[in-house]
Amino acid sequence: MRLLSKSRMLAYRQCHRRLWLEVHRPDLREDSAESEARFSVGHKLNEIARQIYDPKRQGRFIDVNELGAGRAIELSKNLLSERTVLFEAGFSAGGVLAFTDIMTPVVGRSGPSWKIIEVKSSTSVKDYHRDDAAVQAFVMRSAGMDYASISLAYIDKTFVYDPKEGYEGLLAQENLTKEADARFGEVAEWVKEAQSIVGRAVEPPVRTGPHCTKPYECGFYDHCSKNEPRAAYPASVLPRVQSKKLKTLIADNPLLDLSEIADDLLNDLQRRVKLHTISNTVFFDQRGAARALAKHAPPAYFMDFETAQIAIPIFDGMRPYQQVPFQFSVHCVSRKMELSHADFVDLSGRDPSEEFAKNLVEVVGTKGPVFVYNAAFEKGRIQELAKKIPRLKKRLLALNDRIVDLLPIARTFYYHPAQKGSWSIKDVLPTIAPDLSYDELDGVQHGGDAMSAFEEAILPQTLDDRRLEIERQLQAYCRLDTYAMVRMWEVFTGKSTLG
Repeated sequence: MRLLSKSRMLAYRQCHRRLWLEVHRPDLREDSAESEARFSVGHKLNEIARQIYDPKRQGRFIDVNELGAGRAIELSKNLLSERTVLFEAGFSAGGVLAFTDIMTPVVGRSGPSWKIIEVKSSTSVKDYHRDDAAVQAFVMRSAGMDYASISLAYIDKTFVYDPKEGYEGLLAQENLTKEADARFGEVAEWVKEAQSIVGRAVEPPVRTGPHCTKPYECGFYDHCSKNEPRAAYPASVLPRVQSKKLKTLIADNPLLDLSEIADDLLNDLQRRVKLHTISNTVFFDQRGAARALAKHAPPAYFMDFETAQIAIPIFDGMRPYQQVPFQFSVHCVSRKMELSHADFVDLSGRDPSEEFAKNLVEVVGTKGPVFVYNAAFEKGRIQELAKKIPRLKKRLLALNDRIVDLLPIARTFYYHPAQKGSWSIKDVLPTIAPDLSYDELDGVQHGGDAMSAFEEAILPQTLDDRRLEIERQLQAYCRLDTYAMVRMWEVFTGKSTLG
């Protein structure tokens, strides 16, 4: 029998093929930047949890990476008698290996026992967390380990950070003991099937589908999908699939072609995508787009924000996962059609909010439309800044009143089959300005890269040369976002800028 880690048991719960690949072909896995960022958050949160649950710093940390699984399990067993807080204590039984995030000693009705706490970076308890707790309970019981409770600690989204108070109160907790204990037999069946799967000589023939991204994005997707048959015009390009009938049809028919979908199942936008995808033609109502934009004459501003959505608050008054604006780019088209540019980026490590807001209202002035792409995002951040910085509230809210969203205009009047059902500016831009490309940018090529770059830049150990390099990359990326809007506006209005 192969010893399966708890993470591999959870991989089994997501996809049998993923489990087999995790065991036999881990070299094929390609974790995305988003997955890497999630792992990083988990590590940071565990460090903070150790401070919260062991404020006197008397606990023992078992480093499996340094010791190896066998020695870590042996050390964990030996440390039980010390009756101190244990971090990453390891246990194996029933064919499964599991490491507990936190174990705190308690005295129960039948004598000394332990509280087990698993720490997660989500803001609520998910179904897969319940599976995690059930596997943990199975291993502990199978190993003959007595425990008083198994709980899940997760981020309390109402928490507000105060540097003087630290992170006390960051984690909420839910007791999952009864539920986890009741699933012992169920987990035993999982283990039996998982052992059967990893014992096979070849990987299970599981097709790609929605399970490839739920609950986590799978790093084996490219491997699993590369040789799959595909429809000539995949139904996956249809935007905003919300009707139950259409969702079921697509889910039940992985090779469904657009040509096989009846028009009466589609809304107007979906019918347009179907028609122009199959015919490989461009839809562009230039007159309609120009009319929609005619009332928004220059001087005009084209604005984009970059934000960091940091799981663990680092600035005074900040909440978990709150969007922190740290950069903007603004292109301006004057009445004479002259093009200019201004930007702001703060990588000092201090809260950038006030300097960001102060510079923004100066750059955009008080008159003229302010174009954005997907207005809800920028408007939301401006409203948050107005609440946070009362002295700039009036000017910030006045800016919000001037915002014009280019996204619905693009969605209404333009579609190129190369967009594949998406109106992301990164998908539209190559179809209207093939000379521009995000792929040519160095380092930062999308919003996730920008968040990661910001978090790296504000680390105390980041060298000045590296920080300057990150700043240049961020400026180039954000500048392209707003210049892309200028080019879109030129195409839609039929006008040309100078400069």
